[in-house]
Amino acid sequence: MIRLTRAEQQQRTHERLLDAGRQVFLRHGFLAATVEEIAADAGYTRGAVYKHFGGKEGLWLAIIGADADGHLRGLREALALAATREEVIAALNPVDVADKDAAKWSAAAAEVLAATAQQPETATLVAAIQRRHDDEVAALLAEHSRRLGLEPALPLEQVVVMLGALGIGLALRQTVAPAADPAAILTHVLETVFPPEAT
Repeated sequence: MIRLTRAEQQQRTHERLLDAGRQVFLRHGFLAATVEEIAADAGYTRGAVYKHFGGKEGLWLAIIGADADGHLRGLREALALAATREEVIAALNPVDVADKDAAKWSAAAAEVLAATAQQPETATLVAAIQRRHDDEVAALLAEHSRRLGLEPALPLEQVVVMLGALGIGLALRQTVAPAADPAAILTHVLETVFPPEAT
């Protein structure tokens, strides 16, 4: 059996805690999730969560930061392959907002936003992650809109905020009053935002 270096052991612990945190937040939401359950699910004591992330809020920030980076990688690859308006729209609508995990994650995110509204330091960190993500998505859309000759109906910074809010809202709605076809709603909005070229 190969012995891990100290750095490798710490990285493994970090990743296990991230995975466990994601699962516990999905199971219980943010507010009901406990550091103890997260640590136990990962096979550690609560001290590991505090050592690696400083607590539940820090773990949440690490998860959403990693998710934002993963989303950007996937979007960058999909847009690089897009050759048409329809392929850009498909790249921007890859997630099934009717997916139960997406709905649960959106509900947990709403809890975090409500909870951190009273915690300016945490709210600032959450906002910084969102702003960096939004800026990078807008830059990607600008690059590929120019490349494909697309003329968005709104400024791209507004498009990114609107799509994020709509996606979260549709996913949240699925938990209490499911829409007939949320993916079709998102696609329709994207088709309006990226109208076909005038002939």
